[in-house]
Amino acid sequence: MMQAQPPVRPPRSTASANQALAATTLQPRRGARVTGAPLLLALLSALALVACGDKPAAPAAGGPGAPPPPAVGVLTMAPQTVALATELPGRVEPLRTAQVRARVNGVVLKRQFTEGSLVRAGQPLFQIDPAPYAAALDSAQAQLARAQASLAQATATAERYKPLAAAQAISQQDYANALAVQQTAQADVAAGRAAVQTARINLGYAQVTAPIAGRIGRALVTEGALVSAAEATQLALIQQTSTVYVNFTQSSSDVLRLRKALASKQLRRAGGAAGGAGGDAAVAVSVVLEDGSLLPQTGKLLFSDLSVDTSSGQVTLRAEVPNPEGLLLPGQYVRVRLVQAELPAGFLVPQQAVTRTQQGDTVLVVGEGNKPAPRPVSIRSGQDGQWVVTSGLQAGDRVIVDGFQKMFAPGAPVNPVPWQPLAKGRQVAGATAAPAAAASATAAPAAASAASK
Repeated sequence: MMQAQPPVRPPRSTASANQALAATTLQPRRGARVTGAPLLLALLSALALVACGDKPAAPAAGGPGAPPPPAVGVLTMAPQTVALATELPGRVEPLRTAQVRARVNGVVLKRQFTEGSLVRAGQPLFQIDPAPYAAALDSAQAQLARAQASLAQATATAERYKPLAAAQAISQQDYANALAVQQTAQADVAAGRAAVQTARINLGYAQVTAPIAGRIGRALVTEGALVSAAEATQLALIQQTSTVYVNFTQSSSDVLRLRKALASKQLRRAGGAAGGAGGDAAVAVSVVLEDGSLLPQTGKLLFSDLSVDTSSGQVTLRAEVPNPEGLLLPGQYVRVRLVQAELPAGFLVPQQAVTRTQQGDTVLVVGEGNKPAPRPVSIRSGQDGQWVVTSGLQAGDRVIVDGFQKMFAPGAPVNPVPWQPLAKGRQVAGATAAPAAAASATAAPAAASAASK
């Protein structure tokens, strides 16, 4: 008796076919006798077919899914004349200072100025009680009048005795005595005039005036205070600050090192700086204020001292700086920036491109095959966010300035692009964002594929 065969079904997917095959294999035909060994063999075959499935092929190494070399900003080195700026500490000093002091004794009656204001030369400042000095002037004038009267009498007597002495009507001794009295009267008149002048001067000192023009500070005495000429009581202080001096110091060792470098032609003078007689005035001086800002006006170096301070080992220099806005105050601490020498052929490298360690300073230079390599350099000083490199670099070297975060494998090739600084000290590589974005977009499918594996 023949058994009915199962109906033929259309082909399905691989997974469905494997499941159907396993189901067909595991379910025996009705009425058939199944032994243990064939059943186990069929089960193993079904499991092998289910486990084997289609897997996506892995992309070839270095194929289209590999990321391109990272883009880095480079700066091509070119030698240039570098002005070596030196920044030194200094103090502001007024151009002229006058201490207003009492020149006569007396009581202060009135203060005649506004504290902190600008005063002109000769302006009244204090009024000291003038009454004693006015009385002394009157007394001196009276003494002068008496002396003048005595002189007139003595002169008349001498003139009368003159013809009598010639006629020998009187003795020569009487005539000589008359002449002596006349000369004594003349001396008394001269002394009287001097006493009057002295009294008038003392009376004028009772009115205290400004000796110079400038800005006056607070009053050091008040009305009713007793001042003394013997103690030279200070009443106020006037300072001229429209133009100020800035006194600053430099280490004698730095001065010696600079002079040796100038003598060996390693450096050259910048406008006759430091150490040249009569040439200091040509050096421009910039003043850095306490908040870090730069004074708009530029001063000039007046002189550098010829001796070294034995207590500090410093050489004193002085600059004259215009101060029309009054930003500089006497006694204020500032920093002075001046160019004392020039480096004929130096390199300026942004500070972010230099790695500074205890072993030395290095930069990354793009070499053959666009492969970066470290290069040791020698740094002299820093200015305006850049290092002055004196050795270790050559013209045409491409120094990496930006894009370090994209360099994962040391020595791997990079894509150098010109580096361009942006405003406010922010620097990036020119046209770097677009290649980096493209690299990220290209690397994304590869990363996703690797993750799926």
